[in-house]
Amino acid sequence: MKRFVSRAVTFLSTFLIASMAFASDGGATGTGGYIAVGAGLAVGLAALGGGIGQGNAANGALGGIARNPGASGKVFTPMIIGLAMTESLVLLGFVIAFFLQGKI
Repeated sequence: MKRFVSRAVTFLSTFLIASMAFASDGGATGTGGYIAVGAGLAVGLAALGGGIGQGNAANGALGGIARNPGASGKVFTPMIIGLAMTESLVLLGFVIAFFLQGKI
């Protein structure tokens, strides 16, 4: 039953979207909305991935420091470098969003 419902939804959504595409005028469609959605997704997904990555890095580093407090100096510096690299990916997503906004 699940397979039937999923196939029916896929089939119907495909034909509904296709009929809208055939019904629109050639010059009436714009891509500004799609670019804005892409810019929002670029920032949102970059921030989501960066937040998850930074949380995992901090979890691992603090877990290591909790097990061996003497190694905190050896663990802290690589953790900060890893957090900076993760944050650079978030900033790259932000830059991509600015470039996409310039095309609207």
